[in-house]
Amino acid sequence: MYFDKEVGRGYNAYLTMGENDHETGMDVGLLVMEPGDEYAFDEPDKEIALDLLQGKAEFAWDDQSCEAERPDTFHYDAYCLHVCRGTKVTVRAITHTEIYVQMTDNDRVFDNRMYRPEDVMVQHAGNKGELMGCMRREIKTFFDYESAPWSNMVLGEVLNFPGKWSSYPPHHHPQPEVYFYRFDYPDGFGAGFGNGNIYKTRHNGISIINHGFHSQTAAPGYAMCYMWGIRHLPGDPWRKTRIDDPEHAWLWEPDANEHIFHMEGEQ
Repeated sequence: MYFDKEVGRGYNAYLTMGENDHETGMDVGLLVMEPGDEYAFDEPDKEIALDLLQGKAEFAWDDQSCEAERPDTFHYDAYCLHVCRGTKVTVRAITHTEIYVQMTDNDRVFDNRMYRPEDVMVQHAGNKGELMGCMRREIKTFFDYESAPWSNMVLGEVLNFPGKWSSYPPHHHPQPEVYFYRFDYPDGFGAGFGNGNIYKTRHNGISIINHGFHSQTAAPGYAMCYMWGIRHLPGDPWRKTRIDDPEHAWLWEPDANEHIFHMEGEQ
């Protein structure tokens, strides 16, 4: 399913565990702050991830603090604070600030960490040799099962170039996934495919994928960046699991470009 909403100052809840999480097993929200605003998180049973999407803010936790700045998600790398249950986090906005929030239950205690731009794992995927660059994108991962097996979540971002596709060829995995969308222009849009449906994606929209094959595309002229969050299933964590749609699995073959070049030459 997909929905978007008008957001306002403060914490804007999209998904809430036990109420309307749509089987994702996570809380998801957007924190919007103005200069001087402060907001505190203190969850006794949940781990928390805070991904700075826009603005300049000071994060304080344990006996540490970090001033982070990111003018936008398209030209600047991310900061993401990840803390275990029982950790109080205070955020103070220095400029207009927007933060993606993702939480889930976790009884483990682990070392809290601020992921700075140099810590983020980046994969440049979909080069020109793959379907003529139609899948060009940057996949950014803050933490996953391999790097943080103590977490019950995975969190990252995908920078989807204008007119390009991602999460493609269509695939699925048993673990639920959430996409939270940002566009470089307010009127930007794209299309998402998931749960057997097709939906128009917009700025600050969210899609919930809990079954079926899924993929994404951005309209030409509009860059799209989406946060992707996965909740591990008990006894079945997401390990970069990818089950391709058999109808489109042939696109991975080395000669998949040949028919494209042939068609191009006849135009």
